[in-house]
Amino acid sequence: MKDVAGHAGVSMGTVSHVINGSAHVREPLRQRVLQTIRDLGYQPSQLARGLRRNQSNIAGMIVPDITNPFFTAVVRGAEDIFYQNGLRLLLCNTDNDPAKELAYWHDLQSYRTAGLILIPSVNSQMGSVHFERSFPVVCLDRLPKGWERDSIAVDNTAGAEAATSHLLSLGHRRIGVITGDMKLANAVNRLEGFRAAMRRADIEVEPEYIQEGRFNRLSGYEKMGVLLRLQPRPTAVFASNDLIALGVLAALRENGLRCPEDISLVGFDDLEFSEFTLPALTTVSQPGYQMGTKGAALLLKRVNGAADPPQHIVLPTELHLRQSTARPAGASSRLLSITEPRVIG
Repeated sequence: MKDVAGHAGVSMGTVSHVINGSAHVREPLRQRVLQTIRDLGYQPSQLARGLRRNQSNIAGMIVPDITNPFFTAVVRGAEDIFYQNGLRLLLCNTDNDPAKELAYWHDLQSYRTAGLILIPSVNSQMGSVHFERSFPVVCLDRLPKGWERDSIAVDNTAGAEAATSHLLSLGHRRIGVITGDMKLANAVNRLEGFRAAMRRADIEVEPEYIQEGRFNRLSGYEKMGVLLRLQPRPTAVFASNDLIALGVLAALRENGLRCPEDISLVGFDDLEFSEFTLPALTTVSQPGYQMGTKGAALLLKRVNGAADPPQHIVLPTELHLRQSTARPAGASSRLLSITEPRVIG
């Protein structure tokens, strides 16, 4: 700044006002300073500015697994909003490791980040972390127990209930479910939705038809193998996310079974690949990109000083019908009296 001021023939205060917009500078003088900045290739130090103001123009975001396409969509939504509003995103991937998650949180504090968007890991300890009331934090998707700050999630229970109701309406009665890790609130809620639909149909679910897994393809493959060994085996499966559904399809192919002729399948996420699987996957769509944009907009609101009570936003889901579901072999073609929620397809 001293070099810029010397070359432009102005004070360092004037240079500061031009860079930060902190006071009015006459237009000819402002243009002279800006031209000097271009000529000298001056780049303000964001780290120094953050230390001086005790806040940088960086927003932190912690995610559990960036290879999961759903989280990629959430990140993209948040980044778009931050970029449009002059903030830059610093992304941290925890690999579902709570120790790594805490380490990243401490790093983000030292960088004087303007705020944090958090998608917790499976065994996250972030629910017990003390956040200063003045520090903005928005939690997305997986909400730790007792979370009282801003949050955005989807209606996991209703989405899972819609998926299960669809299978029931086709005539399926032996329906298996492969869940995510039950330490996660969204996995618990999706199982609750499955159970609610089965109760409404007056069907008791045998415990072995409920397989607790993890939200990845390998878990879907392994747990589908368990379901296939049951006697009688399920005629349909609700996979608690689309990655699990991919593993289910692999297990069916390996065992010489067809989807949906032998076993119907419904997923949850509606990831981009879902309509290109063989068969195209019937799945519950949750708006990942919208979750990211709304989370970033809410964080920006807090960064700009909004002090209203915490917001807990729940986004709707929709069931997208494709080719991975059909009536079970031998089922009556008459319409069944299972009420289905709104679907697309």
